[in-house]
Amino acid sequence: MQLPDVPEEQAIATVHRAMALGINHYETARGYGSSEEILGRALRTFDRSSFILTTKITPKHYQNYRGCIEESLTRLQVDYLDNFDIHGINNEEQVEWVFKKGGALEAVQQAMSEGLIRHVGFSSHGQLEIILKVIETGEFESVNLHYYYFNQRNLPAVRRAGELDMGVLIISPTDKGGRLHRPPQYLRDLTAPYHPITINHRFLLSHPEVTTVTVGAAQPDEFAPHLKALEADGPLTEEEQEIIARLDRQYEKLGNTFCTLCHQCLPCPEGINIPEVLRLRNLAIAFDMVEFGRYRYKMFENTDHWFGGRKAVYCTKCNDCLPRCPEKLDIPALLMEAHKMLYREEGKRKWSD
Repeated sequence: MQLPDVPEEQAIATVHRAMALGINHYETARGYGSSEEILGRALRTFDRSSFILTTKITPKHYQNYRGCIEESLTRLQVDYLDNFDIHGINNEEQVEWVFKKGGALEAVQQAMSEGLIRHVGFSSHGQLEIILKVIETGEFESVNLHYYYFNQRNLPAVRRAGELDMGVLIISPTDKGGRLHRPPQYLRDLTAPYHPITINHRFLLSHPEVTTVTVGAAQPDEFAPHLKALEADGPLTEEEQEIIARLDRQYEKLGNTFCTLCHQCLPCPEGINIPEVLRLRNLAIAFDMVEFGRYRYKMFENTDHWFGGRKAVYCTKCNDCLPRCPEKLDIPALLMEAHKMLYREEGKRKWSD
């Protein structure tokens, strides 16, 4: 629950509507502006046993992690957290801050022994290899990660978490999953008669490993396409399978320029996140998701380890990636095309041949 631009009254009304609908898991973070305080005020009129509460704190605060946990409890106006996620274990530096002596995990375990936290998980915006590494430590009961129809890279982590009986919470399936609350008409037509939000949720919930799909509603009247996904359960229905197959066929529009996102092109000497740039290109061409592509592309170089990599403009055409690409793509040319398609900031470096 991140509320940078939502008035408090609206946010509280949205939470109350969610409770009335039977939605009982609320997930926020210390770093989400005033979200903890607002959520605390929104939930204080409800019986504590009627909802599940998760908050998250980044491991960079490990030197005062206990103090941060206590501050979150105060802001949320509760005596304990049902679940606590160490937030953003995205690279090796964060891994060290979590597991070192006196690190974040040690503080969480002490808080658990005192009843302040009941369950512990972690979230990650990092590469698949980092997520799997942390899962394999066996220290966590759940994982909070990116996985959507439009970004299936982390499927091995979802499956491994399921094998270990860990909870799997999907980060922002509506926004980060494709800005599906503002889908292009072309995408709406492809998922008809359902909203893209509904189809993405059904895709996720058809995975037995996925235990929680977040909603991310900002207004009380935004729940309809989310609730629609609950009308079916278990595996995809025949109609839903046909819609997914229809979506799959859209990638044929890319012809021999389709990137399969195998990640074998990495590392890039210039630090470009080649697979992510080409994923955004895939979506822009196949589904007319240009605005989503621009939204995400703008984040390169602006969000540190939360969305790593540099923009495609920094490609020097060194061609180091070419022999590693199993599809034999002309990666520098595709990077240039993606940059011209998705870059909309002024006063920044332009592509030069």
